[in-house]
Amino acid sequence: MAPRCDHMDCAEPGLYRAPKSRDRLNDYFNFCLEHVRAYNKAWNYFEGMGTEDIERQIRRDTVWDRPTWPLGGWRIPPQPDVAAAFRRAMGLDEGNEPASEARSHGPKLGVAEQQALRVLELKPGVTWDEIKARYKGLAKQLHPDANGGDKTAEERLKLVNQAYSTLKHSALF
Repeated sequence: MAPRCDHMDCAEPGLYRAPKSRDRLNDYFNFCLEHVRAYNKAWNYFEGMGTEDIERQIRRDTVWDRPTWPLGGWRIPPQPDVAAAFRRAMGLDEGNEPASEARSHGPKLGVAEQQALRVLELKPGVTWDEIKARYKGLAKQLHPDANGGDKTAEERLKLVNQAYSTLKHSALF
C-alpha cells in the first residue's frame, strides 16, 4: 500500500517522492500528483546561495562531485638518488664521462633494431625524431603512386614499414 501524501490535510496516496532539502537529497517527502507539482514549481536548489557558491556547485557538478587535478599532477617526482642509481645501472653515467657523451653512444641495440636501422639507412645513436623523418621521406619516395607501381619499390616500402614498426615498438626509442 502506498504511503499517504505528506501535505497537510491530504488523504491521497503519496506516490511521488520529492527531496526534503538541498542538504538531504536522499530523504524524501511523499506527495500526491497535485502536491508534488506545486512542490516542484516552488523548489529552488540554489535558494539562499551566493553567486560564488552557485558557481562552485556548478563546477563540482561538471565532474560529478569528484576531485580533479591537472593531468600528470598526481605523480611524485623521482628522488635524486633513485634517478642517479637508475642512470648508473643503465650505463648512462659511466665514470667521469659527462652524461651527454655517455648518451651519445646510445643504448645497446638488439639485432632487430640494428637491422631496422640498416633498412632505414641510419646509424646507431639516432634520435626518434630523425627516425620518423627518415621513415616519412622513404615512404614518400617508395610509395606506389610515386613509382608507377614498381614492384621493387613496393617490396622495399614493405621492408621500410616493418623496420619502422620494429623501432616504434622498441623500448629503446
